[in-house]
Amino acid sequence: MRKYFGTDGIRGRVGDLLISPQFFLQLGWAVGKVLADHGKSQKPGLVLIGKDTRISGYMFESALEAGLISAGVDVGLLGPMPTPAIAYLTRTFQAKAGVVISASHNPYTDNGIKLFNIHGTKLADELELAIESQLDQPLVMAEGLGKARRIVDAEGRYIEFCKGSLPWGYSLAGLRIVIDCANGATYNIAPKVFSELGASVDVLAASPDGLNINLKCGSTHLEALSARVAELGADMGIAFDGDGDRVLFVDANGKVVDGDQLLYIIAHHRTQTEFGCKGVVGTLMTNYGFELAMQREGIGFARAKVGDRYVLELMQKNKWCLGGESSGHIVCNDVTTTGDGIISALQVLRALMEQGLSLAEASAGMPMLPQVMINVPVVNRVELSEHRGVTQAIAAAEEKMGGKGRVLLRPSGTEPVIRVMVEGESENEVSVLCSELADVVGKAVA
Repeated sequence: MRKYFGTDGIRGRVGDLLISPQFFLQLGWAVGKVLADHGKSQKPGLVLIGKDTRISGYMFESALEAGLISAGVDVGLLGPMPTPAIAYLTRTFQAKAGVVISASHNPYTDNGIKLFNIHGTKLADELELAIESQLDQPLVMAEGLGKARRIVDAEGRYIEFCKGSLPWGYSLAGLRIVIDCANGATYNIAPKVFSELGASVDVLAASPDGLNINLKCGSTHLEALSARVAELGADMGIAFDGDGDRVLFVDANGKVVDGDQLLYIIAHHRTQTEFGCKGVVGTLMTNYGFELAMQREGIGFARAKVGDRYVLELMQKNKWCLGGESSGHIVCNDVTTTGDGIISALQVLRALMEQGLSLAEASAGMPMLPQVMINVPVVNRVELSEHRGVTQAIAAAEEKMGGKGRVLLRPSGTEPVIRVMVEGESENEVSVLCSELADVVGKAVA
């Protein structure tokens, strides 16, 4: 059991015990101490620090920097950069680790950290546990302190990496797109990537002030993007979240195209290439329509627990290159090591252009099944898989859908509720079945 780290780093409200300058100072020292102890070289090593555009990022950057330097580790400061950029730069600099200061799609009042290893992937469990153990020790400065420097060409390096994820000389000329940067970490990078590849780009939410990250913009608020696409008659809109690891689209009609549909577009396109597509990892929340589409295409499909850590683990286990979540967190690990909104968007655009399809036409290949979810408050903890009334209700619901739908009961990781989800072909039937099942679950946990 972890005391500090969750499945995706540490995150919370600024000012709380773990999201404070004091804790980040101690965290920086603990990370540096553990990495120094695990290192094979006598050199101090390098740790990169990047952040999104939250106002509190300046404070936590300084605290982490001080902690790392006190442990004898050198620091490379990247400034505001997308989370996947820090993963990429950690690899290219062969740094001991990369640290991201971000709370992703949360409001500016939150912040947190994510850590990448030298390969640009999540830290191994034993390293996280070692850092947690070190956090509880008194801070003792190393005899030889580290140094800090600004990495001045970080932005250009990452832009070229993104462009290089497409074949040499690839052009997006003729595409008119609107990009919503969520006033976050992609604000100064995404517009350059797409325009330098030849697309005509209109930009929204690219003026961060430290307080407006994810504020009525980005992948969690698509209304402004849909309106601008319609106003300009653009081909599509692309929205990133605050730290740039998620992406969602809207088509020319302003209709949202979610992560499941984007993943389908990429997977379907790859079946038409020489490398093919052996399989795709989704999550427990992936729309059942995606599973049916994979069956039709002859592509393997497996569901992981919700969270990119679990998606990546199952991808590696199955030796598959594609995985993702409905939220737009998509991993193409034959291109990069982690979820990357810009890279994923480019993979979608390549699929559209090489097939000569509009976004609406391509996404129509995967009809979304109606999905209804009800949150049931938990008073008493009950093992629902052993509750006869609940198991009978699930079986009855699945029988009514005749194998063309599914039921999912999932305890929330952040709230005292059970998420009851039903999806199938008929929206009315799904709604009724979900309501009936939620009533049974509610009585079981009351």
